[in-house]
Order: sequence, then C-alpha cells, then structure tokens
Amino acid sequence: MGIERRHWAWAAAPLALALLTATGCTGTPGARATPTAAPVPSGAPSTSVARVCAEPAAGPTKAPAGAVTVDPAVVGDLATKTKDNPPNTTFWLRAGIHRLTPDRYAQVIPKEGDRYLGAPGAVLDGRQENQYAFGGTARNVTLRHLTVRRFVAPQNEGVVNHDSAEGWVIEHTTIRNNSGAGLMAGAHQRVRANCLRDNGQYGLNAYTTGGRVTDLVVEGNEITGNNTGDWERRRPGCGCTGGAKFWAVDGAEVRGNWVHDNRGTGLWADTNNNDFRIEDNVIEANDGAALIYETSYNAVIRNNTIRRNNWVEGRRAADRGDDFPFATVYLSESGGEPRIRARTDEIEVYRNVLENNWNGITLWENADRFCNSPANTSSGACTLLVRDTDRCAQPAIARAPLYADCRWKTQRVDIHGNRFVLDPSVVPCTAKCDRMAVLANYGTYPDWSPYKGDRVAEAVTSRQHNRWHDNVYLGPWTFVAHDPSRVLDPGQWQGTPYQQDADSTFGPQAGG
Repeated sequence: MGIERRHWAWAAAPLALALLTATGCTGTPGARATPTAAPVPSGAPSTSVARVCAEPAAGPTKAPAGAVTVDPAVVGDLATKTKDNPPNTTFWLRAGIHRLTPDRYAQVIPKEGDRYLGAPGAVLDGRQENQYAFGGTARNVTLRHLTVRRFVAPQNEGVVNHDSAEGWVIEHTTIRNNSGAGLMAGAHQRVRANCLRDNGQYGLNAYTTGGRVTDLVVEGNEITGNNTGDWERRRPGCGCTGGAKFWAVDGAEVRGNWVHDNRGTGLWADTNNNDFRIEDNVIEANDGAALIYETSYNAVIRNNTIRRNNWVEGRRAADRGDDFPFATVYLSESGGEPRIRARTDEIEVYRNVLENNWNGITLWENADRFCNSPANTSSGACTLLVRDTDRCAQPAIARAPLYADCRWKTQRVDIHGNRFVLDPSVVPCTAKCDRMAVLANYGTYPDWSPYKGDRVAEAVTSRQHNRWHDNVYLGPWTFVAHDPSRVLDPGQWQGTPYQQDADSTFGPQAGG
C-alpha cells in the first residue's frame, strides 16, 4: 500500500528521530498533552477532548445474563469458547491477563454478531508473539471495555479486525503497544471512545482489499503516540504512517477525536477517499501535518482546533533548505468533484482555529502525478473518474475528457471563516513556518505527459476555483502562489492577479 507523499523536488521528507520538546508541548511518544484553551471566535471549535486513555470507561463487573465467561487462567480460553459457541454469543472476560496459545497465527475468530465485553482490568495480551488478536470475516462483531496489547502484526496489517470485516463496533477499548496498526476499519464500522496509543505504525488503518470502505464513523477517540516504529525512517517516503490512515473510504465521519503527539501525521486520507466530514476534533503536537487529504475528493473540514503541529517535520525541511511550504493542513491533488456522489461537491474548510503550527494550509497539485504516469505513487491507481488506467495514454490523454479526468485535481477548495494565529515567540522558527500556499511544480515527466510546463501551476492558482476569504489572521503571515519562488505579502495576495482572502482581516503579531 505504501503511498509516498511528494513535494516540490519529488523527494519525501524524512520524519524526525525524536519528538520536539518546546514551550507548552512535550513530545514524548504517547505522552499525554494537556489541552489549553485557545482564543476562539464565536462558533469556533470546542477545546474539550476525549481523554479516554487516562479516564477509560469501566466495563461490567459481573457477567451479563446469558454471557459466556472467559477465564484468564486458561490459555486460549477466549479463542476456544468463541469456536465452540454459536453466532450472536456474548463473551465476558474476567479481570486479568488473557492469552492466546503460543502460535504466531493464533487469534480469535468471531462468528457473526458475537460480542466481547471486558470486566475492569481485562487484558488480552499477545506477549509480542501472536500477530493478530481478532480476525476473520464475520460481520457485526462488538468489542467493548477491553485492553488489547503487545501483538506483532506485520507492516500495513492490523491487530483488531485484522481482515477489515464489516459492521464491527469497537468502543471503550484500549489498543496499545502493538506492531502494525492497532485497528483495521472495514465498511459500516463504528470506532468510538477508544484509546489508540503507542502502536508501531498506525493507531487505525481503514482499508479493505479489492474494494472500498463505506459508512465509517471514528468518533470520540484519543489517538496518540503512534508510529513508534518510525516507519518512514526505515522506509523513506513510504507514506505508511499516521495516527489514523484512510484508504479508498467512501463516506466517513471523523469527529470529536483528540489526535496528538503522533510521530508523523495526525490524520491522513490517502488515495480515492470521498465524502469526509472531519469536525470538532482537537489535533495537536503531531510531528508532521495535522491533516493530509491526498488524491481524494469532496470533504468538509470544520470546527477543528489545530495547534502546535508540524514543528518537527517542518523544521527539518527548512533546515535542509527546502522551500516547499510543508503545511499543517495539506490538500494534495484533492478537490471537489460534482460528478462523484457525496454530501458536498467541494472541499470546504471553515470555522477552524489553527494556532501556532508550522505553516498553515497548502493546496498542492503535482503536474507529473496522473494515471499511468511513472510518477504516480498511488500504486497504479487511477482517479474515480477513469477506472481503466490504460486509457490515460497518448494521444487520448491530450484531449477532453481524459485531459482533465486522468489526474487528481486540486479544485473547488473553499477556505473561509477560519482563525489563523502565529506567535513567533511560541513557534521555534526563524523562517519558512509562516506560509499559506496554492501551487504546483513545473511539469517535466514523463516524456509523453500533456501537463508539461506551468500549465498545472496556472490552473491550480487561477482557474480551478480555489479561494480563501473571510478569514482572520494574527501574526506575520506570508503567502505562496503558483510556485515556491512567488512569496507574497498580504497586499499582494489580495491584489491582482491572485485576489485571495477577500474580506479577510490581518491583525498585529500574535503575542505582541
């Protein structure tokens, strides 16, 4: 799956070796940051967050009527009793350390409608020997009030719902200190009020083989300290990390989560996602971007509090002289598309507070990335408008409709009603941390590309209906348009030819 995140020079930025410690933000993997109130306008996001890792809800102290009791003193009791009982059975795990048999592939294979409830102190421990905790294809399985820890799933695989079965409900569960992804998410899944912490690659990985994940809800979770394996250092440019990663998801609600102190990106939607609502989250102190929405479509991003993100990755890029505006909210080859069914036909970013991050919002479109191009890092995928990648070739790709439909376009992005705060006394930088941007590279590759030169840069900047307006800026903001060399002050940004941020206000430096 590993999708690379590309920038101006087509070389992926390495992740930091360690999290950054700075005023008000201690970046130890899994450390519990303390949210602080941000000065927000009326109607802006709440700063209340899901503190579920420190304050987990307790499970039932007695077995519910009709439940099968699972004994932690019997190795493999949970898997055995699951196998021996019919579908729609409720299992109650007593307090204590539950273990599977000492076989790397030993796991619990639920039947349809099975329910697993943990008593206070019930732990399923993989002992760094078992790869998976719960797998199989049974639908409508429920997990509540368990701790699942120390499983060793391989890269890009998950511990809970390993096979991305449909309709699972996972609530009030702590999934921590596992390799790979703590949790896989399939269609019609509900992931609520969980602690997804200190997992080796992802806290959550939404992906299913050969299809699309539909109708996904991720709500009220604490997602923290993930990517302890520092995968992008081990495989530079793999694009294979994040607090939560979404692949080919159609219809998602991501709301009310506290996403913090992850090594890398907080939330990352990558490749042909559509119809997301990302709202009422607190996203803070992640090494990289708070949010990446990449080669995807149609989203609403609203009422989020986003602060102190990208200090590690942003600084490393600046220190090596890279002039690409690495962003806290990074919309990469993503935009609104009315032909793809969703609850919106644009990407709308509004009523968010972005406070003391490294850079703001970047709208980026890579001129060399399109279907059938060797520069397309999306594992041979094509857009949702062209299913057959082979169609995207000369001479047809040079003409309508394939000229437009063979590439993911950053278009129809509406950024309004946000508050952008940058206090130089808080953010540890001297340059390249103060930018908003809309840009592309100069197209050069491959030889048969119809997108050479600055035609994509001109389109994303001026013709694809991307606009900022009615925002509030505090601090020394600058703006980048067309390509990284065009750095603008607010007056130039608002003036001809860019005419951005109509009816926005630019205040004095924050903290001044």
